[in-house]
Amino acid sequence: MQLKEVTTAADERLFLDVPRVIYANDVNWIQPLDKDVREVFDTEKNKAFRGGGEVIRWILLDDSGKAVGRIAAFINKKYKAEQPTGGLGFWECPNDPEAARLLFDAARDWLAARGMEAMDGPINFGERDRWWGLQVEGFQPPLYCMNYNPPYYQALMEGYGFQPYFHQICFALDPAKRLQEKFYERHEQLSKDPNYSARRVEKSKIDAYAADFTKVYNAAWAGHGGGKTIEERTVRKMFQSMKPVMDEDIIWFVYYKDEPIAMWVNLPDLNQWFGKLGGKFGLLQKLQFLYHKTFSRNSRFVGLVFGVVPAFQGKGVDAYMIVEAAQVIQKKAQYQEYEMQWIGDFNPKMINIAESLGTHRSRILTTYRYLFDREKTFHRHPMLG
Repeated sequence: MQLKEVTTAADERLFLDVPRVIYANDVNWIQPLDKDVREVFDTEKNKAFRGGGEVIRWILLDDSGKAVGRIAAFINKKYKAEQPTGGLGFWECPNDPEAARLLFDAARDWLAARGMEAMDGPINFGERDRWWGLQVEGFQPPLYCMNYNPPYYQALMEGYGFQPYFHQICFALDPAKRLQEKFYERHEQLSKDPNYSARRVEKSKIDAYAADFTKVYNAAWAGHGGGKTIEERTVRKMFQSMKPVMDEDIIWFVYYKDEPIAMWVNLPDLNQWFGKLGGKFGLLQKLQFLYHKTFSRNSRFVGLVFGVVPAFQGKGVDAYMIVEAAQVIQKKAQYQEYEMQWIGDFNPKMINIAESLGTHRSRILTTYRYLFDREKTFHRHPMLG
């Protein structure tokens, strides 16, 4: 076996096609869109390159020259850790410790040569909402832009010396089931106050809702746990990109005296449509996507963002919003499952909120860390208060 750096268009094609080898017989695997993977390594489209981000990719060739594995290593200057820490991702590997060692060694040596003292993986060269963590429990078809892998990957990573830095827990529930009584009680209390109102998003007023999202997001997360503010123009662009796949019934805002104080943003499970396209998204695939979106029932919706501004936390606003949404969602009975994006095990407050909804743990992914100094004490991700 030998490693080959990805330097040409042909190399990139092999990099994109390696998963076809690994998952040839895996009925749960859904091939990511090539364009989504390419954008991670596009210096024009990935903001992680700004400010000095670096990345390298390799493919692993067997003795016959066939591409059987791959890995990317990267340095994101905005990635914070207790020591200089790089990342690795898009790792695919046969069930062979020697193959895993070749790939991990290449990433380690490249990162160490650039001053890194540890590497986390498998993670994204960018934000945590995509391609983050190793699947370790709950193997089922992945959500859109969620990592998926064979169970044996865990043994390969831990056998090399990686240790769990934090676990990423996903929660799911049956949206048709009646909520716990406490939700209806809190909803009834707030409903008596005419200052409270709940609204579904309207595509025709998408920019106004983008402004409301910005207000709630910045009040709820900016400055908390390292969170940063988001600009309204960024949200408008995000909402416009989401507009073709939005379901107005599953994106909700709560207002107090017409000021936005809470939001719950969900989308249909895009992989139920994209999974039929074989990783491509050219003109033909876009037409196929529109056909499936129009005529294929999507049975699952996915939670992206849930937040209440600090001044209204603990007042039942979350329950009020959930019941208002449930009254619409349950009446239409389109969805059979609801799944939230992951919550880190370092955030027990959010885990408690998720569990209070009557959810079950649907899958667990793990972010691993490898310290280059094998004598250094390993620390888990710090807990949030």
